[in-house]
Amino acid sequence: MAPTSSRRSGHSRRAQYGLFTGYVLATVGALLGAVLLAISLWRPTSFNGVRSVAGDVVAPAGEAGATVRADGQGLFDAISGYLRAGSQNARLKKEVELARIRLKEADAIRQENSRLKTLLKLKDSNLPPVVVTRLVGSSAASTRRFAYLGAGRDQGVTPGMPVRSPRGIVGRVLEAGADSARVLLLADTESVVPVRRTKDNVVAFAEGRGDGRLRIRLINLGLNPLKPGDVFVTSGAGGYYQPGIAVAILDTVTSDGGIARVIADPAATDFVAVEPIWQPRAVETAKTPVHLEVGAEPAANVADE
Repeated sequence: MAPTSSRRSGHSRRAQYGLFTGYVLATVGALLGAVLLAISLWRPTSFNGVRSVAGDVVAPAGEAGATVRADGQGLFDAISGYLRAGSQNARLKKEVELARIRLKEADAIRQENSRLKTLLKLKDSNLPPVVVTRLVGSSAASTRRFAYLGAGRDQGVTPGMPVRSPRGIVGRVLEAGADSARVLLLADTESVVPVRRTKDNVVAFAEGRGDGRLRIRLINLGLNPLKPGDVFVTSGAGGYYQPGIAVAILDTVTSDGGIARVIADPAATDFVAVEPIWQPRAVETAKTPVHLEVGAEPAANVADE
């Protein structure tokens, strides 16, 4: 008798029926598929309703899967971000520190550009400067107020020449060496500058007090018209300074004038311009010394414009 595994299916009627049924179902399925394919090609919109229904059926499952996927991704990102937080904080601190340094550098460059632009405007005046040089030092502890320039006779600097900063008058050259010069500052006790108030023709003398401030002494005594905040500029009298250059701002009113502060503070000045004497003939005619004595008679020391 042959083994069971070697028997053919024809020996069992039930097996034959099952095999036949399989063939029939496969054929019907193939025909049905062909019919559906033909219908989809002929009228593509025929199965929109079926697809919509199928989509509605599987939508909850798809939404649940998307939610789980998003939550899982967010969890992994949170864990990864927590692990990288230390290094990120350190990097951000370095970036903030560098940004602050760059900001300070940019601010310094902006201030330097503004200072240089203001300094270049000195060349736009009617009198071109003899030289633009650095203010290398100034006295601060004594009642005498001097400053020192990094230019002298070799650069064309001579005694009597006005020295001004971008803000206003600093003083006048007192002595000139080969490559350096000494400047009599406005606040020196022996400095006298003819000035006038900017808004009218009130004239006065600005005399140094030796403490960094000026005494404004009116020429025409009587009712004092000065008020705190008045700005004084050079009047041009005497011939040393050209008119209209800033000198001082009044702080306190006195019986014969007032007390003012110097606009061009030497301590805050870096570069200055040495200008030629505005009216050399007037200076020579008046025979004015390099520095005026405070007690000298104004009529003898100051020539008319």
